[in-house]
Order: sequence, then C-alpha cells, then structure tokens
Amino acid sequence: MLVVVLLLVVLLVGMNTLVWGGAGLARALAALARRSRARSRSREHRFTRADLAVLVAAHYEEAVIAATLRAAVRQVPAGNVFVVSDASSDGTALIAMQEGATVLELDRNRGKAGALVAAIEHFALADRFRVVLFLDADTRLADDYVATGLPLFDDEDVVAVAGRATTLLQPRPATAVGRVLVAHRERVYVAMQYLVKYGQAAARANAVAIVPGFASMYRTDVLSRIEVDAPGLAIEDYNMTFEVHAKRLGRIAFSPAAAVAYTQDPDTLSDYVRQVHRWSLGFWQTRRRHGLHRGRFWAALAVTVLELLTSSAAILLLVPALAVSLVAAAVVALAPDASPVAVEVVRVLPPALLLAGALVPDYLLTILAAALGRRPGLLLPGILFPVVRVIDTVLLVRALAHAFSRTSTGVWRSPVRRPETASAPRDPGPPVPGAPGASAADRSVEDRDEVRA
Repeated sequence: MLVVVLLLVVLLVGMNTLVWGGAGLARALAALARRSRARSRSREHRFTRADLAVLVAAHYEEAVIAATLRAAVRQVPAGNVFVVSDASSDGTALIAMQEGATVLELDRNRGKAGALVAAIEHFALADRFRVVLFLDADTRLADDYVATGLPLFDDEDVVAVAGRATTLLQPRPATAVGRVLVAHRERVYVAMQYLVKYGQAAARANAVAIVPGFASMYRTDVLSRIEVDAPGLAIEDYNMTFEVHAKRLGRIAFSPAAAVAYTQDPDTLSDYVRQVHRWSLGFWQTRRRHGLHRGRFWAALAVTVLELLTSSAAILLLVPALAVSLVAAAVVALAPDASPVAVEVVRVLPPALLLAGALVPDYLLTILAAALGRRPGLLLPGILFPVVRVIDTVLLVRALAHAFSRTSTGVWRSPVRRPETASAPRDPGPPVPGAPGASAADRSVEDRDEVRA
C-alpha cells in the first residue's frame, strides 16, 4: 500500500514538476554564482521603451481598461499604446481614447486573435516597432515590467518573452467560493512558473510550452512568420508558442523576476469553468494541429501530455476509491462483524492512507507556493484546493474529447469584471537570484471564445 501511496504522490505532484523544478533550481544557483562574480556596471540594452508597442484587444471591458492603460503609459509613451475594440458597444473605445491610446474600432466581432491581426496590420506595428507587447484588457503591468522584461531580448536568440502572471488581490472577490477559486489560480501560477517554466526556459532546454497572451512580448521580425489567427482554435497563445518551436524561430525567455503582470481571474464558478475549459480546449486543439515533430520541446511536450493523462486518470479514480473506502470504514465502525467485504475494502484501501496520499502532497504544494509567491493568504483556502483540482481534471478530460469535435466561433464572451482602481499593485514575488532584471525587481485570462459543435 505504501508503494501505491508513493506512486499516487508522484502522479499528483508530477514528474514535470520534479524534473523542471530541479532544472530551475540549478539555473537559479548558476545565475547567483554569475552575479556574485560580475562587477557592478551599467549596460546598454538592445531594445528601449521607444521600440516597444503595447497592443490591447478588448471586448466590453469598460470596467477595467482604464486601469490597464494607465499602468501601461507609466512605462511607455502614450503614442506607443494601441487598443482594438472588437465590436464593443459599451464605453471601451471611448475610455481608451480618453486615456490617450490610439484606438481601432471593429464593427464585426472577430474574436481576440482576429482583432490582434487586424490591429497589427492597421497600425503597421511590425514596420514601426521592434517589439510588441500583447496585453489583455484586464491585466495590469507591474511598474518594472518593461525595465525587467526588455533586457531578456539582449540575447539575440530570444524572439519572445513570456510574462509572469500573478492574480490581482484587489478588488477582492465578494464570495467565499470566489476567494477559493482566485487563490487556487494563484497557486497554479506560482507552481507552474517557478517550478516548471523557469526550468523549461533554460537556454539549452528551450521547452516553454506557452507564451501567455495576457502580457507577453514578441519581436516584430518574427510575427510575420507566426499564424496568429489560426482557424478553428479556441485561443491563440498556445498556437503562437508552438509555431515558434515548429518553425525554429528562436528561443523563448522567462524569469519569475521579470515581466510581471497582474491579471483579474474569474471569481464565479461558471466563469471559472468556462475559462478552464477554453484553456484546456485550446491546448488540445493546438497539440492536434501541430502533430509530431523532432526536438527537445516536442519530446518534453509528449512527456507533459502523458503525465496529464496519467495524473487525470489517477485523480478521477481516486475520487470513487476514496468514497468506497470511507463508506466501508463507516460500515466497519458501526458493525465490525456485519460485513467482511467492508473489512477487506478497508484493508486494501485504507482511507487514512488514501487521504494522506491525496491531500498531504497537495497541501505541501500550497505551502511552497505561499512561500515562493509571498502569499500567506493561500494557506486557508488551500484546504479546498483538491476539490478545485478535481474540477480542473474533469474539464481537461472533457476538453480532450471536444478538441476532436468542436471548433471556436471566434465570438468573445467576457466574464464579469470586478471594477478596479487605477493604482498599480506592487509585485509580492521574490526575484530569482541572479536572473536578468533581478536587481530592478528588488527595487521595485479571460473567457471569451464561445465553442460550438
């Protein structure tokens, strides 16, 4: 039974987390050693703020877009900020203009990817700028986003910089369910970015699976080779990332200390379910679209897919096994001699061990995420994270089936937004020692695609 519990722990935590977490730790230690040997000196970077355009695709975002744009124009000139309003009939476009952004209004709803392509062409961004920052309308850049993110392009092989996501603490979700969902999402962000993505972004690995569309940067000289608006996909960011690898365009950079941005995550169960399903559907659709390739990224991706399938099976089997074990334990407690079958079930599937194997590693992950992200507020709602994880697993499996039967219509459907103030939050996360931009850091995803069969 101990072997089963250990296997369960590995399946729930994941080999990817263990392997890439080790790679990330080695990378951080190497960066710390380089930093300790380096002399303090100023350095001229490859790109400046003047080279950067900020592009926001928005659909019915009047509640949040002002705060998003104000955070952006604190770091780049207002003339570098562009908004494409995708058939919004509310005040999105007007507010964007009032904040100094250059605005394109589309009469026909094209979806996020289609709106981005229309704006890139209309504003001639690839001809006028060297880097484009794709920014969601509900996302606020940390005050040092540009100062820490742009230097990652100093390596000529880097063609994209993946932003580091963290959830907005304010405005606070109004319900207890909302607070659990938002806290769980923050744990996912911290765990994936610190324990997986940082290792994947090592120069020799170059295995980052997603450059998230909420706040990430691409060099404009590679955008023409990326199919931003690929047909039939629920989301664009997985496909754009996979194309970088498939076409061998260059390397994707990521550091938890750089390019930090704050996003407003869903705080209702319905919005959360729609968003997770859309993200999962986008992953499976993109995986299906790109087929098989050779290379480190594709090998790592195959391992990720295998692990997703096995861990999903483990979680989905664990739930009924735990239910049967608890019922059998209750029967034995009430009538020890009445049911030899129940006694045998308790012997084979001890409920205490099953609970320990499922809950203890999950809560240890919560403690680690709370420490890395400096979010002690994760600890109390973390008791309920296993329930949310079961929901995520069901949505992942359902999306796998839908990936072979459904395509995106491109129609946006935004979750309910919590109105924000315009003040920018501070980054609570610690910098990775020696990572590019770490000294500056020391100083300082929406659900929109309806899916139709």
